[in-house]
Amino acid sequence: MTSQVKICGLTRTVDIEQSIESGAEFLGFIIEAPSKRRLSLSQARHLFNSSIGRAKRVAVTVNADDALLDEIQNSLKPDYVQFHGDETVEQIANIGRRYNFKTIKACAIATDKDMLSANEYAGVADLILYDAKPPKGSNIRGGHGLSIDWNIIKRAPTPKVFALAGGLTPETVKDALNVTHAPILDVSSGVEASAGVKDSAKIKAFMKAVKDNG
Repeated sequence: MTSQVKICGLTRTVDIEQSIESGAEFLGFIIEAPSKRRLSLSQARHLFNSSIGRAKRVAVTVNADDALLDEIQNSLKPDYVQFHGDETVEQIANIGRRYNFKTIKACAIATDKDMLSANEYAGVADLILYDAKPPKGSNIRGGHGLSIDWNIIKRAPTPKVFALAGGLTPETVKDALNVTHAPILDVSSGVEASAGVKDSAKIKAFMKAVKDNG
């Protein structure tokens, strides 16, 4: 079965169109969080509205408070909200009960122990995303182009459906799939010309590599 793809860090309508045309199932937008790809709620609203019903729209947050989550639900009406901060299992459970959107918990992975901690969210978050740990001292949680040691994923028990991020490119995604068999792949910097500006040729090459491996 061919893996699904989330193209994250979208900031431009033209890149949304290219992502959808190339077959991406998920579109990721970084909302009010530390990132070169950051969008305000007002900037995100137009992009979300342009893609209603065409792909699953994901609002990516970092340690968002209830006020921001209320605004995201009411203003953007996302299919998913991705939590890329220090949210606890209990917090994700409470959010899942309170809001209409589905939840993705992003977990930074560098060791087998990290996988054990990440998998505590199984059955609580609707989806677990395994991502690479950011560089030491960075307050930006993703989009660094750093890769996970995929064998850590291979060794660990994982939910039936999970997502893999971290350093994926058109050149590396085949190897990542061969090791992890990830059902969902999350790519940002690997299909960019510069931060927040996607490269249509790289998007097409990435999607082709995924489909060819399916």
